[in-house]
Amino acid sequence: MNILWLFAHPEHRSLNASLRDDGVRALRAAGHEVRQSDLYAMGFKAVLDADDYAGDDAAGDAAGGRLLVGDAQEDGWRAGTVSADIAAEHEKLAWADALVVHFPLWWFGPPAILKGWFDRVLVQGLASKVKDAQGNTRRYGDGGLAGKRAVVVTSVGAREASFGPRGIHGHIDEVLWPLHHGTFFYTGMAPLPPFVVYGADRLTREDYPAVAEALRERLHGLGTTAPLPYRPERGGDYDEGLELRPELAEGERGLGIHSASGDRPVPVRAEGAPVRAG
Repeated sequence: MNILWLFAHPEHRSLNASLRDDGVRALRAAGHEVRQSDLYAMGFKAVLDADDYAGDDAAGDAAGGRLLVGDAQEDGWRAGTVSADIAAEHEKLAWADALVVHFPLWWFGPPAILKGWFDRVLVQGLASKVKDAQGNTRRYGDGGLAGKRAVVVTSVGAREASFGPRGIHGHIDEVLWPLHHGTFFYTGMAPLPPFVVYGADRLTREDYPAVAEALRERLHGLGTTAPLPYRPERGGDYDEGLELRPELAEGERGLGIHSASGDRPVPVRAEGAPVRAG
């Protein structure tokens, strides 16, 4: 497989950087091709603006050339006028069969630099608002990135139970929902169960080998692990208003109803170690 490792951590001596290095080595040793986007090391620009899409004049309205972000993105992408850093990421994305999206969980989401990568790189026409032959928008289980797989590798400072079904932080499935369902699944990628390192602030040198080995084992299944069982938009489970049909998950509410199985997706974690956020 061709694998793009998308990494967002500012410290090259961190737990996450060590796990990244071990993971990349394991994938290459198994015969996979791996390329990296180390966003902090690259100095990747996090903030989307008009300079990203040199063709944005065509996307502005006639009265004032107002920036219409989606249209500007699509015009720039189709014309080949997106900024050089975005174009380089598009080339990697087209090459990749799978993405490893690796970051520490900060304020219940990825670092701003990674959110900026999604904002700037997953442009309209390429990843979103892609149409089929009948003019229907392809999304939620289909889309411009259909056929690719994606897995989150992340670390949190808290213990596992506090991210469980009754945990104060909320269930990890729901914390990662915006990324799994709203980014990966929306654009057509198959989201895999995440690899979560819990209690990372308490990880010791003695604990690290077990965590690294758990990650290596997880990566060996990158091409075969069953994706999270989300319901595709066009699978018949939603009505014309995109509301789940009343006979499905009857009487239930919340994000879990959008899973086609009766069980919550179960994140793959680092077994046998208290773990950490850095």
